[in-house]
Amino acid sequence: MRDLARSREDAVRECRNARHRLKALLLRNGNTYAGKTAWTAAHLRWLAKLKVPHAAQQIAFQEYLHAITESTARIARLEQALRDSLPEWHLRPVVQALQAMRGVQLVAAITLVAELQDFLRFENPRQLMAYVGLVPGEHSSGPKRRQGSITKAGNSAARRMLVEVAWHYQHSPRVSPIIAVRHDGLPKELTDIAWKAQLRLNAKFKRLLARRVLKNKAVVAVARELTGFVWAIGRQVQVSGSPGIDLAPVAVAN
Repeated sequence: MRDLARSREDAVRECRNARHRLKALLLRNGNTYAGKTAWTAAHLRWLAKLKVPHAAQQIAFQEYLHAITESTARIARLEQALRDSLPEWHLRPVVQALQAMRGVQLVAAITLVAELQDFLRFENPRQLMAYVGLVPGEHSSGPKRRQGSITKAGNSAARRMLVEVAWHYQHSPRVSPIIAVRHDGLPKELTDIAWKAQLRLNAKFKRLLARRVLKNKAVVAVARELTGFVWAIGRQVQVSGSPGIDLAPVAVAN
């Protein structure tokens, strides 16, 4: 599962880089999309009709667009492979439990569990925070002690996913219908941890922004605290030995 999750991450990175290069090429030629959201069906139709002035640039444009299409299809294939492999995975109960949290959908949960595996090896949440590189670096000289930016040491894939999930906590706490469905069948102690995370992390987000902390820095701080809740849920499931929720059988057409 870890290899599948990392292959998906590689494909996401390739797609993102190709998008950035394509956008830069268009900006250099004064081509800007008038719509609200990029990479929607409407945006892709606009790209399909677009022509750039020089033949060499047109070739580069088409190559970037082709790279985006290929990597998008590759992401879809890998995500489907992750879903197909989940029922037989021994860590499925942890994946299901982590989805109780806001922003942790199936692929995010699989990625985190694939990268972290055994939550019991971390005696406290700070050990996990250090493992994913979300603790601040320290520079000490004599009696002076100064903390800098995060270390970015350890598991970068898990860190990136935690930061991505942390963005969801800028919104007011709410158990949406989608989250409520993911709560079905989970023990109350797990859904209680997930709700506590919403309350605490959203309050932290608002507090940091009120202090005029840059939004990107606020997200990293929220991701660090989010790691503690991920640790609590993962450890709870592995200590209890929960078998997880039975997956509904797939209907077969007659």
